[in-house]
Amino acid sequence: MNLALFDFDGTITDADIYSKFIRYSATKTRFVFGGLAVLPHYCLYRLGLYPAYKMRPRVTRNAFKGRMANDVKTIGLHFAETVIPAFVRDNMLAKIHWHLAQGDKVIVVSASLDLYLKPWCDSLGIELLCSELEVINGRYSGQYQQGDCSRETKAKRIKDYVMLEQFAYIYAYGDTPEDLAMLALADEQYMQGVRIK
Repeated sequence: MNLALFDFDGTITDADIYSKFIRYSATKTRFVFGGLAVLPHYCLYRLGLYPAYKMRPRVTRNAFKGRMANDVKTIGLHFAETVIPAFVRDNMLAKIHWHLAQGDKVIVVSASLDLYLKPWCDSLGIELLCSELEVINGRYSGQYQQGDCSRETKAKRIKDYVMLEQFAYIYAYGDTPEDLAMLALADEQYMQGVRIK
């Protein structure tokens, strides 16, 4: 069996789905006050002075802390069914189906959130490693369970989840430097759709 590892935002999709979900799921009050709370960091992020892997947890905390988990999961399911398909790259969806047809194990490995990625991956019958929100007493705490699933954390989560030695060949698909640690695990590596190894 071979293994195929896919980043999600910008690789499978042609847009930043994380940001779209934040806007889609936020209440008006949270959007305004949460936006104001992260504005200084967002400005630094846009200037390239504050990294995405630090920005995402701040935004996530402001968007979801204290919200009922079941309510947000329902929003995530609807988002996965009605919004995500419009942004999925046809060639990458075809690549996922090709791997499945070959009998390969396919895993999406993403810093994006389980709220919408899990139902989307379940609909295709593929596996998922991603940033997951912590739930306490039915509400989101605003924290990630295992941190932001990017950079070296992607590689660690993969190695904790599967034994790489059991696969005859490993493919990996990414689009930013946050994916390089994951790509380094693969025999065949793709960055922004172009084979680099």
